Amino acid sequence: MVRNGGGGGTGRAGRGGVAEARRPEVRLPPLAAYEGGGLEPDGDYDGVRFDAVDLADASGPGARFMDCALEGCSLDRTELVRARFIDSVLTGVRGVGTDLAGASLRDVEIVDARLGGVQMHGAVLERVLFRGGKIDYLNLRKARLKDVVFEGCVLAEPDFGGAQLSRVEFRDCVLKRADFSAVRMESVDLRTVAELDIARGVERLAGAVISPAQLMELAPAFAAQIGVRVEA
Repeated sequence: MVRNGGGGGTGRAGRGGVAEARRPEVRLPPLAAYEGGGLEPDGDYDGVRFDAVDLADASGPGARFMDCALEGCSLDRTELVRARFIDSVLTGVRGVGTDLAGASLRDVEIVDARLGGVQMHGAVLERVLFRGGKIDYLNLRKARLKDVVFEGCVLAEPDFGGAQLSRVEFRDCVLKRADFSAVRMESVDLRTVAELDIARGVERLAGAVISPAQLMELAPAFAAQIGVRVEA
């Protein structure tokens, strides 16, 4: 069950007039322990706790997880294409090559994840919080993100190419070699990013808000985009 004070309308105007993302507030019911047996394609998992379960190489395309908790699970090469996560919390999950292409996440918290090479291209994320942890090579190409918060996490070489970002906040994060090629942004807040390193797509920041200090750091890239030479 989710209680979200933001309601169904647009996000509230925050600092500097930027619309704030509506965060998930997940309240899980009493959960039943996962009984094993592996994931099933189009499986239905309702009110289940996965506690330190090894899901490496498991395959559950199209599976639905509602009111679930995944804690300390291994997700190496786990296939969850087109899976749906609703009103769920993933804590301390880890793995390389997790496939969530085309997945749908709504009212989900992902806390202290340690993941690499996660495939989320074409995924739909709404009211999702990433807090803490480190994700390398996150592939969000052509994904749709609405009311998504990245807080206190490290994103190494994330790929947002062709994605749509609406009311997305990056708070106290590290963004290393981010790819914003062909991205579309609306009310994207980058002001408190601890390290903002954009490899591609600096010209696609229309719709984002940055700090004066970040503007100075990005000035050479902005100048290069419009063909301005800066010489002493």
